[in-house]
Amino acid sequence: MPPVLRGVALLTLPAAVLAGAFLFVFYSAALPRPLSGLEIHAPYLAFAIGAVLAVTFKRGRVLAALVVLLIAYVAQQLWLQAGVDSLRARTVYLALGLFVPLNLAVLAFVPERGTLNRHGALRLAVLAAQAALTAWIIWSGSTGLVAAAYHPFLGRGAVSAGHLPQLSILVIALGLLATLFATFLTRSAINANLAGAIVAFAVGAHVIGASTAFSVFIAAAKVMLTVGVLQDTFRMAFRDELTGLPSRRALNEQLMAVPRTYTIAMLDVDHFKKFNDTYGHDLGDQILRMIAGRIARVGGGGRAFRYGGEEFTVLFPGKGLGEAVPFLEALRENVEAYQLALRASDRPKKSKGSKRQRGGWRAKRSVSVTISIGVAERNERLPTPEEVIQAADRALYRAKEKGRNQVSR
Repeated sequence: MPPVLRGVALLTLPAAVLAGAFLFVFYSAALPRPLSGLEIHAPYLAFAIGAVLAVTFKRGRVLAALVVLLIAYVAQQLWLQAGVDSLRARTVYLALGLFVPLNLAVLAFVPERGTLNRHGALRLAVLAAQAALTAWIIWSGSTGLVAAAYHPFLGRGAVSAGHLPQLSILVIALGLLATLFATFLTRSAINANLAGAIVAFAVGAHVIGASTAFSVFIAAAKVMLTVGVLQDTFRMAFRDELTGLPSRRALNEQLMAVPRTYTIAMLDVDHFKKFNDTYGHDLGDQILRMIAGRIARVGGGGRAFRYGGEEFTVLFPGKGLGEAVPFLEALRENVEAYQLALRASDRPKKSKGSKRQRGGWRAKRSVSVTISIGVAERNERLPTPEEVIQAADRALYRAKEKGRNQVSR
């Protein structure tokens, strides 16, 4: 799947949760009496579940986002249900409209550092500073500052969303654009759900006095983030971080449900250790990513996996040996034809146990690599996936013994 489509696919879950929140608000009056208070308590329940998962899987960004949304909900319950006429209510409403989308957007770009550590404490300190600033504005009675923030800089009626000041709308829009950019850049489920959380907050905040709507959309935002933790954990378990291909664990899952006819190919980068020693591991990683990208686009319905190290696997469900080999030959030729440019920044560290010629790394403007492929199909002699893999592995060694850069059966 192209990167753009993968980014769009990640946004389908937040969109579905938002649609569910709209339906819940619309039909909330029809809820049975025992469930009538669910919308009020749902944000606390969603926070508790999300926080447990975030701590368990060490997702500090999600935990911080859940705390941000919890603060927003508690503030709405305490000070904003009666409207935003007083200085305190206007200041709290302004702070939520600025700090919530800002914090969620920033969390899309900070690296994951875990939860119960100094990084988590630093995030809490930032939130405490924001709360302290809001309290100071209320205590000092800075009506001029609040009025200036509420002033419509685009003209009255030009842009409006309930009681939200235009400054808050601007920050929400910029925060949403930033998290969407981070989603397509990193293809992270957590970033996609941070974007959805900003939208959910904006929908709830534009009718801040409507307690049911605000609580439902805040709970929806927390549900998105909780599911994001599960999506991200699944990705880490079943996706190879370097290449983006499904991992060996994902291959094992696929092999449990293969049809009666299938073919498996084992692929290995030729002379990869020598390449790493000569050009360095950074360029070696680039080679692996390049090869993974080409393997992922193999034709014939082949499904690519990273088996480990410089070794890859392609599974052809429903295909016999004769059907799969032409696609593997095309893949081998595609990899062989690719030229990877060398730049000055690619100069490797000195290889262990050998001396390279002084300046020799500058002599080549580009390098190419080749792959060897062993392939086997399921038959009466090889009835199980494990035996087919072993046969493909033996064929791979034959390809290497014959001179590499070839497909062996």
